[in-house]
Amino acid sequence: MADSPISPTPYEVLGVSATAPQEELRRAYRRLLRQTHPDTGGDPARFVAVQEAWERVGTPDDRAAYDRSGRGAGPRDDASWAPRPAQSRADTRPRARSHGHPGGWRRERYLVLMREWVGRGEPLEDPYDAGLVRSAPREIRHILADALAEEATARSLSTLGIGYTIWHDVDTGNPEEKIDHIVLGPTGLFAMLSEDFGAPVTIRRGELAGETIGDGRPMHDLGARAKVIVRATRVKFTALVIVVPDDELGEAVVQLGSIRGSAALVVRHSALLALLRDGVPGTRVVGGNELFDVRTRLQSAIRFV
Repeated sequence: MADSPISPTPYEVLGVSATAPQEELRRAYRRLLRQTHPDTGGDPARFVAVQEAWERVGTPDDRAAYDRSGRGAGPRDDASWAPRPAQSRADTRPRARSHGHPGGWRRERYLVLMREWVGRGEPLEDPYDAGLVRSAPREIRHILADALAEEATARSLSTLGIGYTIWHDVDTGNPEEKIDHIVLGPTGLFAMLSEDFGAPVTIRRGELAGETIGDGRPMHDLGARAKVIVRATRVKFTALVIVVPDDELGEAVVQLGSIRGSAALVVRHSALLALLRDGVPGTRVVGGNELFDVRTRLQSAIRFV
């Protein structure tokens, strides 16, 4: 289980309430262990998840530690979910030109919803406390997970170099329907969403699918948002890209087809920079006066949420 706010809690993996008695927890673990065991035709990934869940809450001591911290024993990431402070960097090479505040709108939205969920007038000393986050409704956890995904993508994009320009949190008329990142460089113009679905995704009929996506159509939604920018600027996107955590996609890059002449791709976070530097196969390089013209149009038209 990846240490993301939207990752299933051990209780969710085991299919029990967080207040279930220890014996009920044990029975659920043993039942799922039999059902998911690869030797009996079970899903190896679920089998591992069940074991990891038990490592975190299988004993009263481990369970108490998890309930206090929201993380407990087992695989974890010690990094806080709070915003990272600005740090001086040892690398003095020029970075990509960047505009906007990546993850900013979602963090603000998360804080508003978390305060409403805790209750007005109730103390909220640390809205990023892991135990508090894990106990919040999935919708609230998902907003924080997406903010973290946007920030992680932005950190990677900043290393592309001075030949690239990036706009974050781009307004398309409704903050809920923003474009997380627009990237312009020698390999083209890219509209991007950074997503953390909290579970593996697959491809079905040119769209992302998965148990946590449900009836959602993330690539279709990105295409509709990109259309707003195209109309305002008269530019054409080379590709529409959805970035997901590495453990949510079986391949580094998967092409879903095209939308209005723009390639539609889903990519692992670790493969994003290579895609942007090498370009999408079959697309042309953008440079010189054309690059300057596209940047000027975008800079004059883009607004932020």
